[in-house]
Amino acid sequence: MERDQNKIERAKERLKELKGFYWHLAAYIGVNTFITISTIIGRMGSGADFWDVLDFGSFSIWFFWGIGLFFHGMKVFSYNPLFSKEWEKRQIQKFMEEDKREAEKFGRHGR
Repeated sequence: MERDQNKIERAKERLKELKGFYWHLAAYIGVNTFITISTIIGRMGSGADFWDVLDFGSFSIWFFWGIGLFFHGMKVFSYNPLFSKEWEKRQIQKFMEEDKREAEKFGRHGR
């Protein structure tokens, strides 16, 4: 019973993270579209031609915010090439072995 409750709580937390990512994605698309269109229209209204307004400044917010969105997605979808599950298992095993050695070392000296 308690185990099922833990599974439900984990599933709810996962769903909350997923919804947060999708809201982040929607805000990213909506806000950046508005800013980009406003920037292009504003610059063209000042006399610039269409190709002149298509510079890095017009799309830089897409790029930099996109980096944050990318890492948010990596976290939500559990993709981490640097700290994989195998790496975590190796580190846990290493720490457990170190603790065991420390306990044995103190246990022998205490006799």
